[in-house]
Amino acid sequence: MIYPTADAYRQASHRRVMLFGMSGLGKTHLSNMLRDAPREKGGGWFHYSVDYRIGTHYMGGFIADMFKREAIKNPLLRELLLSDSVYIASNITFDNLAPLSTYLGKPGDPAKGGLPFEEYLKRQEQHREAEIAATLDAARFIERAEEIYGYRDFICDTSGSICEVVEATDAHDSVMEQLSQTLLLVWIKGTEDHREELIRRFDRAPKPIYYQPDFLRGLWAEYLAQESKPEDQVDPDAFLRFGYARLLSHRQPRYEAMARWGVTVTAEEVADVRTPEDFDRLIARAIDRRAI
Repeated sequence: MIYPTADAYRQASHRRVMLFGMSGLGKTHLSNMLRDAPREKGGGWFHYSVDYRIGTHYMGGFIADMFKREAIKNPLLRELLLSDSVYIASNITFDNLAPLSTYLGKPGDPAKGGLPFEEYLKRQEQHREAEIAATLDAARFIERAEEIYGYRDFICDTSGSICEVVEATDAHDSVMEQLSQTLLLVWIKGTEDHREELIRRFDRAPKPIYYQPDFLRGLWAEYLAQESKPEDQVDPDAFLRFGYARLLSHRQPRYEAMARWGVTVTAEEVADVRTPEDFDRLIARAIDRRAI
């Protein structure tokens, strides 16, 4: 680890931390707090959002093309687009990633907004490649943040699916090697209660999500067999609800493997963090626990 002891972290002139774990456990909340707090109170961190980087730099063109394909179906907009009279782009922010989610989509009945499964797989692969690249870009942004903007402290807010695009059990995984050499990896670990709340929240509003390819194919085949429906009659939201709890179970050991490269904090501990000073104490405790 880049901070082998709690004292090394406390005394570091540059704090560089990467948060990972399931969406909804506090990664972005902590990142926003560290970014927005005054520098004289330990804030003013550079906030690097992997999802934002994916949606703007790596998949922005795919997203814009999707919008254009829909817009060109309208005769008036078609004429304006073909004459370069209008400009179509997504407006992704750190807190609103809806354009990226919309592009990733859901498989199933096109009348219900579903995609053909092969198209869905193609978009999943695009996301996998984009997530790896955007995650590796964190190292370059650490340098840019300081050289251009004067930020000494850096927080990397990862995608919830990062555990799906690395092989943390492989000591020579190139992504994990780079991350561990440039950032302190911090897993936000949830409890069974958190898991149930995430499932309830997802049931209310299923959102597109990235899956590890083999897991996704197996899940899709299982659902088709259970429902006895052709692919183009599957309710997209019903499929996502069917798979979400299984996805959480699938990801847990993958997160645990990643945590061996860094430290672990609990979602309850994160909920108590109000200030950058609280955050630093949290990280120092986590490093101390690892040393025991």
